[in-house]
Amino acid sequence: MEYKFTAENFEAEVLKSEIPVLVDFFATWCGPCKMMSPVIAELAEEYDGKVKVGKIDTDENPEIAAQFGVMSIPNFVIIKDGKVAANVVGAVPKTVLAGKLDEVL
Repeated sequence: MEYKFTAENFEAEVLKSEIPVLVDFFATWCGPCKMMSPVIAELAEEYDGKVKVGKIDTDENPEIAAQFGVMSIPNFVIIKDGKVAANVVGAVPKTVLAGKLDEVL
């Protein structure tokens, strides 16, 4: 299942999550973000129950993007126990993100 994170649910769904969370910082107008969308959907399916996978629109939630120092998108942040465990910037192969997830599990 792919989550949609917002300023309203970010603390509960991400920062207080019992399991690691992969947050995809994206924007609807971003080409590389669109390219990564199927990869994120696949990861959400493959890591279901082990990792929460979801997206947050940086245009709708600029304060969260600023909080995590997001300067360019796509930007993938893995949060474990409320802290940043890994960060990957740009369109990358699925294996890169899967490898980072495996490291934090």
